[in-house]
Amino acid sequence: MAGHSKWKNIQRRKNAQDAKRGKIFMKLAKDIYVAAKQGGGDQEMNPALRTAVDKAKANNMPNENIDRAIKKATGDLDGANYEELTYEGYGPGGIAVMVEVLTDNKNRTASELRHAFSKNGGNLGENGCVAFMFDRKGYIAIDQNQTDADEDDMMLEAIEAGAEEMETTDGAYEIYTDPDQFTDVRSNLEESGFILDTAEVTMMPQTFSSIEDQDKSKMIKLVNMIEDMEDVQEVYHNLDADEETMAQL
Repeated sequence: MAGHSKWKNIQRRKNAQDAKRGKIFMKLAKDIYVAAKQGGGDQEMNPALRTAVDKAKANNMPNENIDRAIKKATGDLDGANYEELTYEGYGPGGIAVMVEVLTDNKNRTASELRHAFSKNGGNLGENGCVAFMFDRKGYIAIDQNQTDADEDDMMLEAIEAGAEEMETTDGAYEIYTDPDQFTDVRSNLEESGFILDTAEVTMMPQTFSSIEDQDKSKMIKLVNMIEDMEDVQEVYHNLDADEETMAQL
């Protein structure tokens, strides 16, 4: 994954989030809702909920919003019933795209996604059409400015914490884990005093694909259109893009 720093892409996305904060809070609330619905409202007993809450707090989501989402899931408040789904398809130039959604109306969501794909030179596919091109991984990034550890020390710390792999990129140590071990690795690093800039379970492409410039423009529009949808939580793709293109995604 060298040359495809997820940390850099996350930083760019964070810089553009203020204009979309309302939508971001809605997506985070849905994520908390599903985690609490599936595993209960106790963060100590529900690692998925703790991860969702940590992500919400990192985005400055108010505590009352977090509590409301948990209470809706546990039945203490009335609310919509959300379903967690993954859609797959191909973007312009055959780029593999996976979209994770939380929706209370999957017919509406499928229709909106189908429109976005067709409008931007892609097509929504069947389940499984591109999933084999991605691996689910735990991902942790530590800003090098937030630690005194050099690369060798950080590598040892990551291994001792239970990580599978670590890469040093421009500005960050990027650590990858088995998704089942993610919570333990994160806790071990936090207990060792490290400040985690990013910590999440995500989908990593096994390989990256290049496309023509005209298709890159369509791909940018497709990803941005999908991310603006209220039901969409995450968008993953395997586009091999330069710095300028990634800054627009």
